[in-house]
Amino acid sequence: MDLKNKVVMITGASSGIGKATAMKLAKEGASVVLCARSEDELNTLKDKIVKNGGKAIVVKTDVTKSADLKEAVSQTIKEYGSVDVLVNNAGLMPLSLIEKLKTDEWEKMVDVNIKGVLNGVAAVLPTMKKNKSGHIINMSSSAAHNYFPGGAVYCATKVAVKMFSEGLRKELAPQYGINITSIEPGAVDTSLFETITDADIKEKLKDMKEMTKLEAEDIANAIFYALNQPTRVNINDVYIMPTEQG
Repeated sequence: MDLKNKVVMITGASSGIGKATAMKLAKEGASVVLCARSEDELNTLKDKIVKNGGKAIVVKTDVTKSADLKEAVSQTIKEYGSVDVLVNNAGLMPLSLIEKLKTDEWEKMVDVNIKGVLNGVAAVLPTMKKNKSGHIINMSSSAAHNYFPGGAVYCATKVAVKMFSEGLRKELAPQYGINITSIEPGAVDTSLFETITDADIKEKLKDMKEMTKLEAEDIANAIFYALNQPTRVNINDVYIMPTEQG
């Protein structure tokens, strides 16, 4: 896909991987639609993209609300005429031991990490089917492959995203030409770790703080790689780990 003149909608765009991806794809010529709850941060990012010669609009979006995603698509089509790519990036990672029963955090992860992805796909799919083209990028994780202490619910949500991506590919790619990619990073230097409230898990992760993690820009480059392929090529999974992570 040649990203010039393509329209890319990115959830969780206000920081971390979403922000880096927006900067990267805008630089490559895409018109980006910045979606997140933090409108002020989105507007700051938009200003930076526009100042660098890119195109961007802001749509305040809560991915747990299907109506918000539908409205984001509506505004995208009104501004740019279509939507060619969805980057389902919004996610939470409040790790905790199961016995702590932090059920409110479990529910938030399910709502954002799984339902948010479903809502995004449901919002863009009618347009992509009509166009018989498109690309959906879903943010899974290396946690879809390996359990780690405190990660039972988080890992489960990322397994769900990975398998949902495979189902999407098999159902949509052959018939409608819509490519699907699951991005599966290891530890990335983002604010995800700051959402952890379980003191025992924070203690277990002390050593990881000293490890050289992936940068958000590394994941943005992986997303660009998946997108920057001929339409005949579907990059199913991108499993990307820090060199120092076992």
